[in-house]
Amino acid sequence: MIVRVKRDTHLKELSHLLNIHEQLLFEANPACSAACILSGETLRIPFTENVKCHISSTFNAPHIRNIIDFYEGQLPLPPSPEFIQKKRAYDYIVLLEDLEKILHAYPFVEKRTIGHSVLGLPVYELKIGNGPKKVHMNGSFHANEWITTSVLMNWLHEYLEAVVDGGSFEGHSAMDLYQQVSLSFVPMVNPDGVQLVLNGLPSDHAHYHSTLHMNNNSLDFDQWKANINGVDLNNQYPANWEIEKERKIPKAPSSRDYPGDAPLTEPESIMMAKLVETENFDMVVAVHTQGEEIYWGYMNCEPEQAGIIVKEFSRQSGYKAIRTIDSHAGFRDWFVLEKKKCGYTIELGTGVNPLPLSQFDDIYKKSRGIFWASLYMLKS
Repeated sequence: MIVRVKRDTHLKELSHLLNIHEQLLFEANPACSAACILSGETLRIPFTENVKCHISSTFNAPHIRNIIDFYEGQLPLPPSPEFIQKKRAYDYIVLLEDLEKILHAYPFVEKRTIGHSVLGLPVYELKIGNGPKKVHMNGSFHANEWITTSVLMNWLHEYLEAVVDGGSFEGHSAMDLYQQVSLSFVPMVNPDGVQLVLNGLPSDHAHYHSTLHMNNNSLDFDQWKANINGVDLNNQYPANWEIEKERKIPKAPSSRDYPGDAPLTEPESIMMAKLVETENFDMVVAVHTQGEEIYWGYMNCEPEQAGIIVKEFSRQSGYKAIRTIDSHAGFRDWFVLEKKKCGYTIELGTGVNPLPLSQFDDIYKKSRGIFWASLYMLKS
């Protein structure tokens, strides 16, 4: 939402008038001076249904009308009840649509491109907050687990709405968490694979013949997990990669499970490793499906705090916490092994991948507390 300032003012006054935290206004408009907003300047304003109601009820009051006007004189329409789409197959195009909604409604959120897929699709990271604790979350490492992106985006919207509206979760203020945590959010690691699973393989696809061959000449891609090169991105990390290379059945690029010819050969896995190395996260949460389980240990390299946090994850979700499994070379495995910090793989839902959208509401209800706990359980 955009407002035009009608007389000189400052962010503190606007914060009071709009009932929006001053820090959010400043971060949404970093080029503006908090000391003096000049007449005629336009500002981006975070927008929720509560903000809409507050502005609508006070818009004609002289103390509001004398200071701000809405861009082109129009109050914006409120967000739809399903602000982030959850009743539609969540492909890359849907993600782009919802990212634009997030950036429009919550202009303090920063979007940046961290890399590109094999087919050149930008992979986006959202950055929220600037606190000292650094948490990273991601989804859709595996193509047929695309529902994870929808769940993640709805987690995020719930949180951002609470930040703007002064909401809380089990006594934890959303604004306090925003000020304490820097959240890194990569909702779709493997866009090429997600597009393949949901939209199929058109005859003019750049990798038509190789992709069809890897899928045993079938045009049914429901079970495809890999990137478009036929490499399982969650078997690409240098955490005993050699073990997975030896025992995985596919010995060549395939629809699933092939760990590649070496660790970190794929652009998607490389960019995620670079993100970790650059940002120095304190915790990573990788969201997958299915099983209603949480994997949290690796080779006894996890810190003591990891066990405390996973108990809260389990309490919130009812999911089973599993410390050790016979699996290597995953993103979380590598993070715990290399950084000796807290890393979690969350397996949402039950059944056979890809999980149907009919499970969304149940998955969301059970898992939303994991998102919140990722922010409030981490100690400095």
